Amino acid sequence: MGAEPNDTKENPQDNPTNRQTDEENNEEKLPYPKSVFFIVSNEFCERFSYYGMRTILVLYLTNILLYSEADAKIVYHAFTVLVYFFPILGAILSDSFLGKFNTIFYVSMVYATGSILLALASAEPIGLPQAGFSIFGLVLIAFGTGGIKPCVSAFGGDQFVLPQQELQLSRFFSLFYFAINAGSLISTFLTPILRNNVHCFDQESCFPLAFAVPGALMIISIVIFGLGKPLYKIKKPEGNLIVQVTKCISHAISQKCKSSEKKEHWLDHAEPRFGAKMVNDIKATL
Repeated sequence: MGAEPNDTKENPQDNPTNRQTDEENNEEKLPYPKSVFFIVSNEFCERFSYYGMRTILVLYLTNILLYSEADAKIVYHAFTVLVYFFPILGAILSDSFLGKFNTIFYVSMVYATGSILLALASAEPIGLPQAGFSIFGLVLIAFGTGGIKPCVSAFGGDQFVLPQQELQLSRFFSLFYFAINAGSLISTFLTPILRNNVHCFDQESCFPLAFAVPGALMIISIVIFGLGKPLYKIKKPEGNLIVQVTKCISHAISQKCKSSEKKEHWLDHAEPRFGAKMVNDIKATL
């Protein structure tokens, strides 16, 4: 007997070429969101501001504030620790209270205030207490750069419709990280030149200018970010997981202490309020 012809027809959607064509057609239907260019420009300016300031920070602490090398390292590393601690607070503010846009906008204002304070404190003729205002400015900068860190890239991702714009989203992140690297590279090269080659206030170097330029870039970043507001897709805060888990555990402990009813697990006391899924997820984590 001859081989019977295969009557099974290939589904056009199973063909990788067809799937790729469908994705390209979807991209054509959804234009690239113009709002992301404001976000990328904002990130370039912010990274320029941060790395420009950080590049000359130890020199400022030792040459102007006359800290010992050991004390300057302590201040520098304490500043770095705060920079990486405050993203936790920024994420909580964004997810539970302010939303991404408001968190970025208002925390950036704190950031800019810290940059201005640092620049003013470094100008000796102004007469501000240099050490106190400089440290306070650094704390504000740490809160600012750390507070917006978890929000900016996520806010950029919010501008895309998924899964239709997955390819466009990946291109955005490539552009976003290029802006980060470009801002940090240019400022790391330029800021020491401003400090060393410009003379001001009868000194051989000019820390006020070297700090003022990053401060000005931070102000520009806020303006750019604000100008894009009419184009942004702004999502309301949906609640932070860390906060929800903390509330669930606290409620379970409270109910366990108040209730005489025995449960298989102490977290089960939180189930009526927070639901079985969250309680079970926390159990699995613990």
